[in-house]
Amino acid sequence: MAEISDTIIVAVIGLMGSGAGAFGGILVSSKLTQYRLEQLEKKVQAHNHLVERMYQVEERTELQEEKIKVANHRIGDLEKAVKP
Repeated sequence: MAEISDTIIVAVIGLMGSGAGAFGGILVSSKLTQYRLEQLEKKVQAHNHLVERMYQVEERTELQEEKIKVANHRIGDLEKAVKP
């Protein structure tokens, strides 16, 4: 009977060790996944910031192009007015 008890105790200890190892592996894997998600979120945030800046640049470019057209039209009008 003592042999059965020792065998059961060893099996229970082995089961607890396996369970602790599996749980530890899950925790490490979870932390690694969380870290990688945070890094991806930072990259996405940087990309979105770049996209927002590009929209602003495009808007300014359109505004400058419109100002150039108006200035060219005014120059043309002045040239016509000076040449009789």
